[in-house]
Amino acid sequence: MTPFPPAATEDEFDSLTRERLLPAVTTLTRSIGLGNTPVVPFTEGSLPVYAVGEKLVLKLYPPVYADEIGTERVMLETLRGRLPVPTPGVEAAGTHEGWGYLLMERLPGRTLAEAWPKLSTEDKTRLAPELGEVLAALHGVDDPALAALGPEDWAGFVAGRRAGAVEHHRATRLADAWVAQIPGFLDAVDLGTPAPVPLHTEFMREHLMVVPGEDGWRLTGLFDFEPAMRGAAEYDFVATGLFVSRGDADFLRRLLLAYGYRPGELGEDFARRCLAYTLLHVYSNLPWYLDILPAPPEPTLDALARTWWATA
Repeated sequence: MTPFPPAATEDEFDSLTRERLLPAVTTLTRSIGLGNTPVVPFTEGSLPVYAVGEKLVLKLYPPVYADEIGTERVMLETLRGRLPVPTPGVEAAGTHEGWGYLLMERLPGRTLAEAWPKLSTEDKTRLAPELGEVLAALHGVDDPALAALGPEDWAGFVAGRRAGAVEHHRATRLADAWVAQIPGFLDAVDLGTPAPVPLHTEFMREHLMVVPGEDGWRLTGLFDFEPAMRGAAEYDFVATGLFVSRGDADFLRRLLLAYGYRPGELGEDFARRCLAYTLLHVYSNLPWYLDILPAPPEPTLDALARTWWATA
C-alpha cells in the first residue's frame, strides 16, 4: 500500500505534484471498489483532481483543506437537478489516511476557458444570458442544508475584510499608488444589507463546461464548489467580471439582464460595488488582474470599476 503524505501545511501540499500522488490515489480507488480503472491527473485546479475512467472524477482534500470537503459536498448534494445546467453528482465521499475525497460524476465537454478561442461572436451572444440564468438559479436556491456554509455573519465578514484590506493588498505587492486609494474608495461605496444567498465565489470560464453542437456551443455543467459561501449575490460578480466577461461590456450586460437586473440598475454604482467586493474578496490579487485585464484610461479605482464592469 502506498500512503498519502501528511501534507500538514499549505507549503508542504503545494510541493506535492499530482503525479507523485498517483500511486496513493490508485490505492484509494481500489479500496473503494474501482479496481484497475485508469486514473489520470488533471493539470489544472488548486486541489488534486483525477479522471477515473471516462465517467468519474476523484477530488482530494489534504488535511490542511479538510473543511472544504464539507462545503463542496453540501453544495453538490443540494444543487443536484436545481440549476439549468448539470452539477457533478456525488458517488462516494470519505477520508483515507487523513485526506478527504469526493468521487463525482464527470461532466461532458471541455471548459469554457479551453473553448473560448473557438467561440464565434454569435456563440458568446447566446452563452452570455445562459450564464446569467445559471447564476440567478444558484442564488435563488433556498435550502436549510446551506445554513452549514460560512460565514455565519456576512456583515461581520465584510467588516473584517474591510479592516484588513490595505494589509491584504500590500501583501500582494500592489503598487502604493493603488493601495492609497483603497480606504477612501471602500468608504464611498454603499454595499447595503443584502440577504445572503449561496455563492459559487469562483464563477469563471475554468469552472464551466461546454460542448459544440449544430447550433453552436452550449453549456453542459458547472463545477468546483469547495470555496462556496453564503453572502451578497454581487460577490459572485467579482469572478464573473474578472474571468468571464473580462471587460467585454456587451457580454456582461447580456449576462446581467438575463440574471434579472433592469437596465437602469447597471451603471456606475453597480460597477463600483463589484470593484469594492473585488477589493474585499478572500482571494483578491489586483496586480494579477491589472496584468491580464484591459487597462483603465487613468490610474484610479473609479476608472478601474468602469473598465471591468462597464455594461454600456
